[in-house]
Amino acid sequence: MIPWVQLDAAKTPDGEQELRLKRRGSEFSIMLGANELMNSRLSGSEEALAKLSCGKIQGTPSPKILIGGLGMGFTLRAALAELGADAKITVAELVPAVVAWARGPMAEVFGDCLDDPRVAIAETDVGLIIKSARADYDAILLDVDNGPEGLTRKANDGLYDMAGLSSARAALRPGGVLAVWSSAPDAGFTRRLQRAGFAVEEVKVRAHNKRGARHVIWLATRA
Repeated sequence: MIPWVQLDAAKTPDGEQELRLKRRGSEFSIMLGANELMNSRLSGSEEALAKLSCGKIQGTPSPKILIGGLGMGFTLRAALAELGADAKITVAELVPAVVAWARGPMAEVFGDCLDDPRVAIAETDVGLIIKSARADYDAILLDVDNGPEGLTRKANDGLYDMAGLSSARAALRPGGVLAVWSSAPDAGFTRRLQRAGFAVEEVKVRAHNKRGARHVIWLATRA
């Protein structure tokens, strides 16, 4: 068996944890401690995050999308495939090394998506963008943790509490959708979305097409 080789590592912004980029043959993995955050062979649910969200805003002229977390670009590439030439997509990535990996060791995975004229990369906290926005976005897609709680950093809890959800609702245009990826269900989060004024749909998807673990995507629509 081909062994894993660590290509690089980077501290999370709080300095408390370390992201590691690993490669085995043509396969890439990004690890946080013992947790694998993403793997280049498992893209199904991240792609579904984009496809389901774009389906909710189909027909919207000049749609404006915010994606929280660059990862391995699965969600970004799927959104580009779903949206027309008039779309604008901002990807917020807090760890600059992840953007560097996308343009460097993982360039073969990303292709030319980062250079698409519809795409802007913001090396900042997606929460800050959300808080400063007022009815700016047709869709906000969050895939920055393994679920609706801070994993990569504790401060991410603020994305999923009532204050964070209220900010997300205010950042969306009427009919806009907040989509959140998770590795597992969370009934409490569903209730918080409803209390924050969203119409909520919970969709279970496979990690890799029709195979692999079942992940969850919340589609929360602003009425």
